[in-house]
Amino acid sequence: MTTPLPAKIRKPHRDIVVIGASAGGVTALMAFVKTLPTDFPAPIFVVLHVAADSPGILPQLLSSVSALEARHPQDGEIVAAGIIYVAPPDHHLLLEDDRILVTRGPKENRFRPSIDALFRSAAYTYGPRVIGVVLTGYLDDGTSGLWSVQRMGGLTIVQEPRDAGQPSMPTNALEYVAADYVVPLPQQRP
Repeated sequence: MTTPLPAKIRKPHRDIVVIGASAGGVTALMAFVKTLPTDFPAPIFVVLHVAADSPGILPQLLSSVSALEARHPQDGEIVAAGIIYVAPPDHHLLLEDDRILVTRGPKENRFRPSIDALFRSAAYTYGPRVIGVVLTGYLDDGTSGLWSVQRMGGLTIVQEPRDAGQPSMPTNALEYVAADYVVPLPQQRP
């Protein structure tokens, strides 16, 4: 009697990218998005800690160096590939089904927008399709959200702490999450 061969194991299709950053994050995000091709096959969701009264110019800064459009999403907007969605100041950016939620819920981890809130909503909505990325910053926002991404089968990436402008967010993430990848950012080129 022959034993059937196991079915080919498929790697999950990863098509949802969530990124969190704080202090030093503008430079890190610009270095990251500068490398993306025009046909990038996934939406990218970004939370950067900014003051509630910030003018919200991150989408313009990212669009100026990226082949992709960056913008603040509208509440209820349908998710589309190839767009960088940036949390507006003083608003959480959440994912539910195939829609983006922009809310003024309570602060989480001292922040609104919260990295953990975005990562957790992505993990529970999209499971193994998610790629979670923690970049430079102070404190530990993003750690529990990255843990949720990993727990739900997503891929986890943390900026190499020695490469980060402020290493505590990457360091804290690595203390609690066995990240799939720990990487330096691409070098900025003129």
